[in-house]
Amino acid sequence: MRVVSLVPSATETLATWGADPVACTRFCERPDLEHIGGTKNPDIAAITALQPDLVVVDREENRRDDYDALLAAGLEVEVLHIATLDDVAPELARLAGRIGVDWQPEPLPDRAALPPLPHPSGSARTVRVFVPIWRRPYMTVGAATYGVSLLEYCGVQVAFADRPETYPTLSEEDLRSEPIDLVLAPTEPYEWHRRHFDELTAIGPAHLIDGQDLFWWGTRTPAAVTRVAQTIARALA
Repeated sequence: MRVVSLVPSATETLATWGADPVACTRFCERPDLEHIGGTKNPDIAAITALQPDLVVVDREENRRDDYDALLAAGLEVEVLHIATLDDVAPELARLAGRIGVDWQPEPLPDRAALPPLPHPSGSARTVRVFVPIWRRPYMTVGAATYGVSLLEYCGVQVAFADRPETYPTLSEEDLRSEPIDLVLAPTEPYEWHRRHFDELTAIGPAHLIDGQDLFWWGTRTPAAVTRVAQTIARALA
């Protein structure tokens, strides 16, 4: 089957199934495959010219206008929507069935087997982490996101996840309004580096975390949960 993937995590998952797409976005980290634009600006004409049997998109990652344009071009489109850890297995099973792959999900690690996390000093509350996904202005992840679901599974509370927005924008006053025990600075979508730590440690103790493990759902998810939990435990040690 000729598949075009407009979702980096789906591209990775397809590869683990031995079902590489014929083309993907430039954000998919597959220089060996043809690129057909980005997740927010795919080249519809180039995709159509490839005559794919299926185009894979994600409701969060891709735009509705591009989905409509793909349908208008007469293409078959599979829309994924993964907002929690619990969504991963059924959504991937649906994709596997659509492309004819025999796939059995790997279970998530038992929460009891994940590294235990200490309580903040002098407190019995859960560790509270801040995840800045953008800078100037600061933005973070809201409750209805895969990243928050994964972090909560690892045993932490995510600061500002109670905001109504999917990706809240935060002011300096916002950042001073809640206790932050740990700043988890992901390597994407904003590419944080240690050179930013002087800025981040003004908010709380800072630690880098793999953005793909935190935000790329797929066949990597079970192992990613363990790696994220280990990263948090090391940061708090």
